[in-house]
Amino acid sequence: MMEAAAPAPAPVYRTYRRRWLVLIATCALSCSNAMCWLTFAPVADQTARYFHISMDQVNWLSMVYLVVSIPFGFGTTWILDTLGLKTSLILSSWLNLAGCIVQLLSVAFFVPKDSWKFPLLMVGQSFGAFAQPLVLFSPTKVAALWFPEHQRATANMISSMANPLGILFANILSPLLMKDPSSMPVLLGVYIVPAVIACLLTTIGIRETVPPTPPSAGAANSTSEPFFTGIGMLMKNKAYVIMMICFGGGIGIFTAFSALLQQIVCVRGYSNSFAGICGALFIVFGILGAFVIGIYVDRTRNFMETTKINFCITALACIGFALVSRLSGQPVLLAMVCSLFGLFGFSIYPVGMELGVECSYPVGEGTSTGLIFVSGQLQGALFIFFLPTLAQPMTSDGSACQVGVGAALDWTVPTLVLAAVCSLEACCFALFFHTEYKRVSAEGCGENASLLDGVPTE
Repeated sequence: MMEAAAPAPAPVYRTYRRRWLVLIATCALSCSNAMCWLTFAPVADQTARYFHISMDQVNWLSMVYLVVSIPFGFGTTWILDTLGLKTSLILSSWLNLAGCIVQLLSVAFFVPKDSWKFPLLMVGQSFGAFAQPLVLFSPTKVAALWFPEHQRATANMISSMANPLGILFANILSPLLMKDPSSMPVLLGVYIVPAVIACLLTTIGIRETVPPTPPSAGAANSTSEPFFTGIGMLMKNKAYVIMMICFGGGIGIFTAFSALLQQIVCVRGYSNSFAGICGALFIVFGILGAFVIGIYVDRTRNFMETTKINFCITALACIGFALVSRLSGQPVLLAMVCSLFGLFGFSIYPVGMELGVECSYPVGEGTSTGLIFVSGQLQGALFIFFLPTLAQPMTSDGSACQVGVGAALDWTVPTLVLAAVCSLEACCFALFFHTEYKRVSAEGCGENASLLDGVPTE
């Protein structure tokens, strides 16, 4: 009589303390890249005067990040899910540093002022633009590969919020460092420092793509589907397509808001410093909200309900901004609206990324996150390109803008259009998006697995 086969041992999952170093390096890189992206938007008028360009050309310094990341985003998803996290982040850090170096060269004394400065600046921005999707697509991958289930949403929140933290620094530092156009070399010299730190942390600190032992069942199968197979699965996934369009639209709206905020409020008499404060409040309250929501969904797994409620409140805040930004002499009210916009809008950013992974599992995290970002960048580029065409020349003399080439613009119509788009996408998402938590369900099958938290045994 044959003996019964012994039951297979439960899989052992393990976390490693160096996961926090990987997270810190990712955060530093994402923060630096965001600072480089938004260096000039908070001081758009001063930038136009220094380089003798129009405001449309200044907007291209921000929009090049979006335009480049649309085609390159597809390559980035392949790099993340095929070549791995380590390759993606190290490549991103060196591209980001190269972009900052070229930006600094554009204001060097030996560069002819009229013929080479602005083209060199655009080249530097383009290097940073190539670096952006490589790091922006990484938070869900870092969280999935290095962190256990009960820390995943929090880790994703921390690394995702590093990007808006960089936007916060740019909103504060750019107006502070650039009181007049001649301060441009100082501004770019300061911004190269975090790029150097991020490059060192990433190159030296990230030694491997995945830990020796996965921290969860989801991590063990995070790239189970081949890249092109995964793309096909996503395009047939109704819930994911709705999220890609609607949530991507939310990303595009926040991108346009960050890039155009100074131009919108300066025509009502608000200074660059105040515009920077509004942008900073937008980010600070978004980070605070993301921290609270990240802990909440880690405990409750209410990804979908949280995202839907916050998205709808965000649409109301966007409408409020469109109305209040038309008013002059209302700094407190404008600051409050920007704070609420960030609190409810930016706070769902990391949760939405986790929800995208849940509804698309077992497709790789880089692919599912990447396509949402590509959608967001595409819509953001369209907003930044077309919204200024809806603005009308100012007829009053209350503007605080120091315009380089061209007249100050009234942004009433563009902000109302942005609010309408935000409301439409929020309603569509709330009504039509429904999904199972596929990754959570898959990991439930391995709930008896053991999890050790400690130092790795090499």
